[in-house]
Amino acid sequence: MVDTMKALVKHSAGPGARLEQVAIPQPGPGQVLIKVKVAAICGTDVHIYKWDAWSAGRIKPPLVFGHEFCGEIVKLGEGVRDVKLGSFVTVEGHFVCGKCYYCRTGQGHICQDVEIIGVDTAGCFAQYVLAPAENVWHLDADTPLEVAAIHDPYGNAVHTTLIDEIAGNTVLVTGCGPIGVIAVAIAKKAGASRVFASDVNDYRLDLAKKMGADIIYNVTQVNLVEEIMKETDGAGVDALLEMAGHPAAINDGFKVLRKGGWAALLGITPTKKVEIDLNDGIIFKGAKVYGINGRLMYKTWYKMQALLRAGLDLTPMITHRFKLEEFEEAFELAASGNSGKIILYP
Repeated sequence: MVDTMKALVKHSAGPGARLEQVAIPQPGPGQVLIKVKVAAICGTDVHIYKWDAWSAGRIKPPLVFGHEFCGEIVKLGEGVRDVKLGSFVTVEGHFVCGKCYYCRTGQGHICQDVEIIGVDTAGCFAQYVLAPAENVWHLDADTPLEVAAIHDPYGNAVHTTLIDEIAGNTVLVTGCGPIGVIAVAIAKKAGASRVFASDVNDYRLDLAKKMGADIIYNVTQVNLVEEIMKETDGAGVDALLEMAGHPAAINDGFKVLRKGGWAALLGITPTKKVEIDLNDGIIFKGAKVYGINGRLMYKTWYKMQALLRAGLDLTPMITHRFKLEEFEEAFELAASGNSGKIILYP
């Protein structure tokens, strides 16, 4: 093996990134080295690339970023016994302490000392990446490489969609980014009676339709509340999957949630505070509200695997492919919103 590799590096505190030759990392005790076959761009990566306020407060350049990928294990660190060289894997990207209250009570996904690959540790926009052996997830051999690479957002969508009863229910997905359109497909696969989807972007609404949405709404052109109430005979939807993080989407979602319904909130708000009508939107409705952070370790992963084995098809939302050297074009496209999932080949 050569000593260096290609890697996309957030080289300084500011917009952009740089493709560099860096040393191939070597696995320490309990770690594995993975040769990256396919990587994918996440909204978090766009924030890092563009260098917004969140990035400035969290990222410490220089850093190889990226956290969605699949690959092959090529080297084992000392003490690794339960994985084999050549295994086809992806990784649960939250590296947890295993000692805090949350980890010890089965809530490792909200570990108080979590480190996230590509955010706090070197990431996958490179030819090789390190990960703790305990975070490795073995993939079925027939899993398409590009689907294998997007298990991180796929897991978020599974956790959000299946956190409460979905079969036979009407569902509204607000926000049709990659996780939102995956949620559409999961809801349909899990037996939702009707799935409505809303966004401001026609490209993404078209993706939601391809992934199984029964009716799509561009909220810049129609009154979402009026349309949903018409379609549900004034009752509202049984479940709200909020993926937009926009105050208007959140409030419209609660307005059309039926009495006794449930809502799962994954979208990150662009402002520090969002005003919600708690009285009419939640309390008097007797609604249940779930805050979603990542996915359960590792209960959600087994559900993800089972859904794929049952025929869930995620390929329609994978829309663009680039070489790692073409990262600038790839990130500009991702920032435009006129794409589904964007794949990078290192």
